Amino acid sequence: MSRHSLILIVFAAVLLATASTAAQTAEDRGYSRVQGRAIEKEEEAPSGDPQILLDMREEMRQFVQSISTFAHKHRRNFLIIVKGGLDLIVKKDDLDENRFPAARTFIQSIDGVLQEGLFLGERPFGQPPPAERQQRLLHLTETAKKQGLKVFVMDFSTDPAAIEKAYQQNKPRGYIPLVAQKLAADIDALPTHPKQPIDENPKSVLSINGIKNFVYIANSRPFGRQDEFALKMKQTNYDMIIVDVFHGRQPLTKRAIETLKYKGIGGKRLVLAYVNIGSAASYRYYWKANWSEGSPSWIDAPFRDDPDRHHVHFWDMGWQKIITGDPKSYIYGVIDQGFDGVVLDGIDAFWFFEGGGEVETQEAAQ
Repeated sequence: MSRHSLILIVFAAVLLATASTAAQTAEDRGYSRVQGRAIEKEEEAPSGDPQILLDMREEMRQFVQSISTFAHKHRRNFLIIVKGGLDLIVKKDDLDENRFPAARTFIQSIDGVLQEGLFLGERPFGQPPPAERQQRLLHLTETAKKQGLKVFVMDFSTDPAAIEKAYQQNKPRGYIPLVAQKLAADIDALPTHPKQPIDENPKSVLSINGIKNFVYIANSRPFGRQDEFALKMKQTNYDMIIVDVFHGRQPLTKRAIETLKYKGIGGKRLVLAYVNIGSAASYRYYWKANWSEGSPSWIDAPFRDDPDRHHVHFWDMGWQKIITGDPKSYIYGVIDQGFDGVVLDGIDAFWFFEGGGEVETQEAAQ
């Protein structure tokens, strides 16, 4: 054996011994290694679960960031608004567990946040959220605003007095409010109170900073055909419309979307598409007949109250390719159809994989 080879063998042995000693030192202090980081043993999840190696919140941040990067390559001014998941705008400091600095890279990849039930919740309908949860959300919405993000709020009530109060609570904070009179997933009509948008104005809205009001339509089918829906919405003066990409089983046409972009009083407005990136639905165009829980591997359990919708391993490239990064992806289709931006739902899917259960359960407990 040459002297050079002997030196290399000795050097490798020293490296292995050093790594072993460092790992043992961590173990002696009651720590284990996860993703190269020392953590307390009591933090460990059950062994054998590959998801323990993933930071679910960071995986979702990176997913949204990839959507933003892809979208802006195709349209520079394409808007990205995230619905829920406010916890993602801050990160836990590894050195100080009481410090939560802003997640700046994530924040820079989005334009706004949409929070449901800030003053009047969806479950139970029309009731204020628990005080502790509301204070946490208010802290996060203020953090978002200070970081330059536009804050949209969708509360829920059918009581005119409560609706008026919710608008009064949002406006001084600089939030853009909407009070829906149905559960978010069931909204299939325009609000009946107030009948006109708050801060109605004739101005053309060409950027997110010009928005003073908005409306959300989850199901456009009750309006009639696509052209009927577009013309009925054209009679309104909302600054921004959020609508599902599909009108029944057919995507909204470019002509319908272009019609939606005009207010009744003549000015232009923004039209954003609703896309859920945290769950897969059997009624969406991408679903294949042979898919089920575990097939493909990234399809997880169905939702308790909606068996047609499944949790997904949102970090898996199989799912992400359906959503973004490809000319056949959901986001590319949204851009190609002429939408001005997207509202990303399912952002808080990380709760499920952190062991917190479905989001509805998590929120009810807070």
